[in-house]
Amino acid sequence: MKFSEITRQFADIATDSSLTTNPDHDVEITGVAAIDEATSGTLSYVEGGKFTSLIGKTAASALILPDDTTLKSQAQERGILWVSTREPKLFFAKVLTLFYQPYRPNPQIHPTAIIHPTAKIGSDVYIGPHAVLQERVEIGNSAVIHPNVVIYPDVKIGDRTTLHANCTIHERSQIGADCVIHSGTVIGAEGFGFVPTRTGWFKMEQSGYTVLEDGVEIGCNSAVDRPAVGETRIGRNTVIDNLVQIGHGSQIGAGCAIAGQAGMAGGVKVGNRVILAGQVGVANQVKIGDGAIASAQTGIHNDVPPGEIVSGSPAISHKLYLKAAAIYHRLPEIYQSLKQLQRQLGQKSKEAGEQGAGSKGEN
Repeated sequence: MKFSEITRQFADIATDSSLTTNPDHDVEITGVAAIDEATSGTLSYVEGGKFTSLIGKTAASALILPDDTTLKSQAQERGILWVSTREPKLFFAKVLTLFYQPYRPNPQIHPTAIIHPTAKIGSDVYIGPHAVLQERVEIGNSAVIHPNVVIYPDVKIGDRTTLHANCTIHERSQIGADCVIHSGTVIGAEGFGFVPTRTGWFKMEQSGYTVLEDGVEIGCNSAVDRPAVGETRIGRNTVIDNLVQIGHGSQIGAGCAIAGQAGMAGGVKVGNRVILAGQVGVANQVKIGDGAIASAQTGIHNDVPPGEIVSGSPAISHKLYLKAAAIYHRLPEIYQSLKQLQRQLGQKSKEAGEQGAGSKGEN
């Protein structure tokens, strides 16, 4: 594919191109690559000035650049074609779709799949080997059910949703359209509900529902639990990484991003467009406001206001955390200074006491 064809396809997010002044200077783009791994014929991207040195070393034939005059000039001097944009990473992500499409099997139902007679299957659906669909399951049009997926009774799956191999969808879960559930993930399993008694733990049955709205994507080996009553809900277009635990009765808003190994206890309420970085932990019943961000390994024990950025455990304002972190590595030095100051004060106090005793003796 010619570089000029690529720039035309995504002209809506481009601001300028080297082809503007030299339209005859075009190259064939055969693939995409990271800038430090690019070879002749590939296209790569740069997000900002800190990657300036890589432009001088890369073998890429073309680059996606931010709207930066210095970077454009540097690429021009090396004879590298470029297109500039305010969103280089987004431009690169869109170009990537021209060279790679995820594996999607042709519609069919494999003969080893076990499908209950009461299940309803839409049109153009793929159901892979050894998948199990139990009573009253409903599968939307153009859905993809990969091998060994198990779907419990009364589950509803929306149009164009993909369930990857070995994931499990428990009873009465509702998954919207255009969702992706990756391998090993469990949706709608029993929440962790046990009541303490004098003789041990009494199990509280989890009779609620788990609901994933349209466009939700969940990575491998994650779990979204159902509650005792009510529902656990993941808002539309929220993306969840691998190894994430969503506790029973939690409510996650729309457009959120939750990174790997994050976990939340039951009854957590997360607003829209919230970002939780890796290994963030959220305590029971906590509320996190719209647009809030928690940095990696933050422990959230109290409510977080909308738009707040928090860090540390227990979580505090990110600005305060940075100040505390700057002091942290100086604690041994500060401790030694404190000990020295205590010795000096102790010595002065001793000297003052001796002087006082001497004055009394003279009297």
